[in-house]
Amino acid sequence: MTLKPVVNDPQGLAVTQGLHALGYPEVLGTRVGKHIQLTLTARDRQGAESRVEEMCRRLLCNGVIEDFHFQVAEVGA
Repeated sequence: MTLKPVVNDPQGLAVTQGLHALGYPEVLGTRVGKHIQLTLTARDRQGAESRVEEMCRRLLCNGVIEDFHFQVAEVGA
C-alpha cells in the first residue's frame, strides 16, 4: 500500500533528503508504503483475488489516504 499522491509523505521526504546527503542527487522523490504478504486457500485464482480485494477494502488499507495493489501467486502444493 502506498499513500495517495495528494497525501503528504514525511517519511518519503526524509528518505529523499537522506539519499541526497549520501550523494544521490538524481532522486527526485520517494514515497514510502507498506508490504503485506498473505497466505490463504482458495478454490481458484478469481476467488482468491476477490477475497484479497475485499480484505484490503475492509481492513488492510485506509482508503482515505492509501491506494493498494496486489498480486496473487499460486504456491506449490
